[in-house]
Amino acid sequence: MICIELEKAFEKAENINVYNDGEVITYSPHTDGYKSILKGWTAMIENAHLMPAFGVSLNNETVKAMKKGLWVEFDFNKLYESNGLPYEKLLIEVNSGYSGFNLIRYMQEYGYDGRCFYYDLVSKDMSSLYNLLINL
Repeated sequence: MICIELEKAFEKAENINVYNDGEVITYSPHTDGYKSILKGWTAMIENAHLMPAFGVSLNNETVKAMKKGLWVEFDFNKLYESNGLPYEKLLIEVNSGYSGFNLIRYMQEYGYDGRCFYYDLVSKDMSSLYNLLINL
């Protein structure tokens, strides 16, 4: 297991998966799409506050929800740990009006079941990232 600060973990992703109404496009680190997403993501979470999550994720509900709307998933292909919580992937629902969001942890053994991380964007919203992902 690799222990890392959550803010630094995203740049370690082996792939970034973008789900749009259930269709997935995968971006690898050598692509312009990956670099654009990472740059947009980093700008969005700059000065954000990591807070305790409001709830937990249920795998079946999360998989069902991913069939609608826009989602981005950071796939690490390794076991990482931040703030005492392990993960292999981090999934986020992207909605232009959201000013805070859960980062849903994925582990091969449990799927998307379990506690989440939560980011408060502090006077920002997800509109820039949303527009970036829609226009890739």
